[in-house]
Amino acid sequence: MKNILRLLVPPPQWRLPVILLVGVMVGLGALVVRVSNAVSYFSDTPETCMNCHVMAPQFATWQRGSHGRVTTCNDCHVPHDNFVSTYAFKAKDGMRHASMFTLRLEPQVIQIKEAGIDVVQENCKRCHADLIHFSSLTEMTGPGSRYGEDVLCWHCHREVPHGRVNSLASTPSARVPIPSRITPDS
Repeated sequence: MKNILRLLVPPPQWRLPVILLVGVMVGLGALVVRVSNAVSYFSDTPETCMNCHVMAPQFATWQRGSHGRVTTCNDCHVPHDNFVSTYAFKAKDGMRHASMFTLRLEPQVIQIKEAGIDVVQENCKRCHADLIHFSSLTEMTGPGSRYGEDVLCWHCHREVPHGRVNSLASTPSARVPIPSRITPDS
């Protein structure tokens, strides 16, 4: 144990630069957490999705639709099988969103990714299990049916819950919450 500690402590001539470097890194890390409103991503509030990327059309159409009264974004877009998979998915998806936004790679037309498709489909089944008998859907979509093998719920329910949202221009007058300022007043 003593040898390990000896390896972690820099030689005397490097102590001040190492302390300063660690301090700068901790400070920058704290600033990034503050500016990105990172703590909010642990919550389930839909306004969190408006923190840093352009989700105004999706937010507005969800809020005004039937799902806006009974669900949050995470109810549909995050797995609910256990705590670990929920937060692992949120972390992975959140890092992808943050990276894309930071590097200005976000598309004008937001499309759900493959992992998200599976999650949303499972959540449709989870929430609506008492409304539809999914085995009849399986029979309807089996081999030889006109719907194909793997029909998704939104193949028929295309406008639920986001309407025909395709881009920022699709809801130009949407009233959505404006993220609060994170910079101090001068």
